[in-house]
Amino acid sequence: MNHSLKKYPYLFFDLDGTLTDPLEGIAGSAAYALSHLGIQINDLRELSPFIGPPLKESFMKFYHLTEEQTAVAMLKYRERFADIGWSENKVYPGIESLRREARQKGYEMMIDTSKPENFARSIVRHFGRDSYL
Repeated sequence: MNHSLKKYPYLFFDLDGTLTDPLEGIAGSAAYALSHLGIQINDLRELSPFIGPPLKESFMKFYHLTEEQTAVAMLKYRERFADIGWSENKVYPGIESLRREARQKGYEMMIDTSKPENFARSIVRHFGRDSYL
């Protein structure tokens, strides 16, 4: 780490795509939602653009859904995500050593995410990372 950054006591990390790979949970939940609208997804990687932007925006932009269709898709997405999708994240290799090094150097690590707080907390707790984030 660059020691000139030490004057900043906090390190902020995005949860999805930085600390964890959320593809399976997010894409699986989006595919589940889209299937309820008659849209079949053959490869979950097609849904990787759903990682990051707000859910409503993604359904409307990538699948040109109406407001009504988007409302249904969001309900179905959240139904699956609340059940299993949140637990399908995978921690990226090297995150644990980064955490240890940051802690040894006196940094406090924080998560910055657009994901609802209850899901973010569940994911962090699921991977045993709540003690340092």
